[in-house]
Amino acid sequence: MGMNDEQHETHDRLTGLQTSVKNLSGNVVLVGDIMLDRYIHGYANDLNSRAPVPVLKETKRYDDVGAAAHVARGLGNIGLDSKLFGVIGGDESGKAILCALKDEHVNCSGIIELDGRTTTVKTRLIAGREYLISNQQLLLRWDIEDDTHIDTEVLNSLTDKAVSEIPDSDVLIISDYGQGVVTDENALRLIKTAKLANVPVICDPKLTGLHRTFGADWVIFQTRGLDLMAKRLAFNDSSEAAKMLIKENEWGHLMVVQGEHGVTVYTKDEEVISVPCTLAEPRGVIGIIDAAAVAVAAGVNLGITVKDIAHLANAACECIMSGTQNFTLTARDLANRLGEIAWSLQISQR
Repeated sequence: MGMNDEQHETHDRLTGLQTSVKNLSGNVVLVGDIMLDRYIHGYANDLNSRAPVPVLKETKRYDDVGAAAHVARGLGNIGLDSKLFGVIGGDESGKAILCALKDEHVNCSGIIELDGRTTTVKTRLIAGREYLISNQQLLLRWDIEDDTHIDTEVLNSLTDKAVSEIPDSDVLIISDYGQGVVTDENALRLIKTAKLANVPVICDPKLTGLHRTFGADWVIFQTRGLDLMAKRLAFNDSSEAAKMLIKENEWGHLMVVQGEHGVTVYTKDEEVISVPCTLAEPRGVIGIIDAAAVAVAAGVNLGITVKDIAHLANAACECIMSGTQNFTLTARDLANRLGEIAWSLQISQR
């Protein structure tokens, strides 16, 4: 038994993408919120004697860049040069972010360091049983955030610099985590500039900031985000909500990252492309939105079809969910994953 025509097409598509991602180059303007992600791993064997909560025995901890900084790292890892525009505090966490990004040759000249501001830090406690063969899981996350308004003069300066870079870039990414860097005014200006320069726009928005994505070429949601929007819009069918959101906001595409259920792309032409997850045991979803944004940027830069971009994004998410606890996408991992999916498809039909 061999592959049918559709399976042959998918196999060839995947192997073609595998070759393409090994030879990526291009420039990306990335504007968004920057934060530090802290991970504390350990064992959770017992409950506290005074409260029904697990006791974490720490085994290791490490810090990593998060939000837009994490996207910048992913872009660099697959061969795209990004210029990151955002704000950090003049504290140790902010300095750690700058140091990590510079070590990986990310252009940080667009990052503004503000004395007196606290850099956002998200700490995740991740644990499992010491004597059981089981996956670790997230026990708790706590956030340190600065809700102080970012000075308008600072935001204007940041936006001016980003706008000046857009015409010479291949892609604009706006990564909005609701921390104040992306505003109604500068989002409008950024997207307008990109449209005039014929530069594709990718947005990873907060649901409360969808109005700041008007006219974007690609918008990325997780499943729960689309489900929430469907409820707000009084739709029983999430796909109908997707169509309305695309129409109302004049998006080109809405990509829904669904974890163990793969990736679905809705287009302004009402085409729906679904790519199933091929992992037998998906493990964790931390970082899949960032991976999808990087994959879309790569696909747009390559000029490939929407269907190819959907497959590329699905493979990128699978890299993160494969259980390696590596939350950042790399070109090597992405190429290998595309090859594994193609090989599995070929083997399954023998």
